[in-house]
Amino acid sequence: MSEPVSLTLASNSPRRRQLLALGGWRFSVLPAEVDESPLPGERPDEYVLRLAEAKARAAAREAPRDALLLAADTAVVDGDEILGKPSDAQEAVQMLKRLRGHTHRVYTALALLRKSDGCASSGLTVTDVPMRHYSDWEIAAYVQSGDPLDKAGAYGIQHPVFRPVQGLKGCFASVMGLPLCHLTVLLRQFGLFPLTDVARRCQDEIGYACPVARAILLGEGALDKGEE
Repeated sequence: MSEPVSLTLASNSPRRRQLLALGGWRFSVLPAEVDESPLPGERPDEYVLRLAEAKARAAAREAPRDALLLAADTAVVDGDEILGKPSDAQEAVQMLKRLRGHTHRVYTALALLRKSDGCASSGLTVTDVPMRHYSDWEIAAYVQSGDPLDKAGAYGIQHPVFRPVQGLKGCFASVMGLPLCHLTVLLRQFGLFPLTDVARRCQDEIGYACPVARAILLGEGALDKGEE
């Protein structure tokens, strides 16, 4: 029988902490810093999976023996280009204008690593994200708020005023950075089960009627394909 594990989130993201708490799991936080530069010719799916796994391994070095490390990485991808966090307000404006009025993709990878025996598992979600035709004035006001500067692609899907996304049909939590239903499926492999109705808690918290949650939890959606 496997040893009991203590769930440890290898991220300092307040959004990921907020989402993970919805499942009722007890967890600690141990942020991990890794070089997030893409490798030459690296595809978006390879990129986020590599970074999530690297974060889990980095956090494991400082974690107790009974830790089950959870790490995640999210990339906003427009065409063939991975859009990172804007370096300043001007770049944030450029990114938001670039994404305006059409659909891009968000890739989120999850990685789990049990320190005691090195057992690992990972998964990937890919979500099509349709952006609305927000105005230049809205962009200016949003950038002035400072919210885009620490976010890939220069936006937060959950922002209560800007609300950049319209007509989403996939996993909202994945775009936020932690797809809870996919995570629930992965955690089952390590004997960890939610203490709440994850899908309902997530939808109530976000205010979004998710069309894919139940299928994912029932295993009807491939974990490595997400909302493609």
